[in-house]
Amino acid sequence: MKLELMDAQKARFPVRFMCQQLGVSRSGYYAWQGRPESARQASDRVLAEVVLQVHHDSRRTYGSPRVHAELRARGQRVSRKRVVRLMREQGLAARRRRRYVATTDSRHRQPVAPNVLARDFSPAHPNSTWATDITYVGTREGWLYLAVVSKPFSRKVVGWSMSETIDRHLVLAALDMALKGRQPPRGLVHHSDRGSQYASEEYQQALAARGIECSMSRKGNALDNAVVESFFKHLEARTRLHHGLHHASASTTGALRVHRGLLQPAAAALDPGLCQPPSSLPQPPALNRAPISLMRTC
Repeated sequence: MKLELMDAQKARFPVRFMCQQLGVSRSGYYAWQGRPESARQASDRVLAEVVLQVHHDSRRTYGSPRVHAELRARGQRVSRKRVVRLMREQGLAARRRRRYVATTDSRHRQPVAPNVLARDFSPAHPNSTWATDITYVGTREGWLYLAVVSKPFSRKVVGWSMSETIDRHLVLAALDMALKGRQPPRGLVHHSDRGSQYASEEYQQALAARGIECSMSRKGNALDNAVVESFFKHLEARTRLHHGLHHASASTTGALRVHRGLLQPAAAALDPGLCQPPSSLPQPPALNRAPISLMRTC
């Protein structure tokens, strides 16, 4: 083990220094260097390639127990400890399941609207109902939150916003994009959960000013907003391989970088109005420069 360590670090430290620190003779080290590869080392080298391939085929989700089980299923006689060692030497590990991040805080004293939508996700008119919700995206620098406004009629996203903080400004920005881009008629039913962001006085005033009727899901009932949950599931499935992305603090460019890496693969659900916005509606340059092919997602 000492000789392997010395061989790996010989570009950084003098051989004489390492021999003194590790209690190894220089002649012994050079004699070891001249020896041919042992049968065990050759076997480890071949097996390490197989372990790497199994881990890669699992989309980097397998840990040593599943890699070991897969090798045994392929007829490889190998111990669990050996698999652990080979994976550690190659820096392989199971992808950890992301921890749960709460996006809904219904413990507030703001008024709660009744469930006017009542799971009617097939309206007769394009702009008769909207549904909105918040999800989160894990990056190497922390959580980034995404708020969307969707039309159940076409299952298109008509407004979206991303931020490092989950507050009323996040959902207000998504609502503002939807209102400017769609110009809905008065009487539109706007459905959301009971979160403090949607129940806030500022958000409710924005709805009332446009003559929009507020509807909220029942407490702890995700199916009441299934149309947006379906979009989030589709987004997660399409972007599962885009993990460990960077985003630059709370800047617009940082949010767009993650948007282009995460939202755009599933952006077939975006409304065409977001891809070709009116001149009065400022849009992120990423959407203006890169046209998005549209398709129904749900």
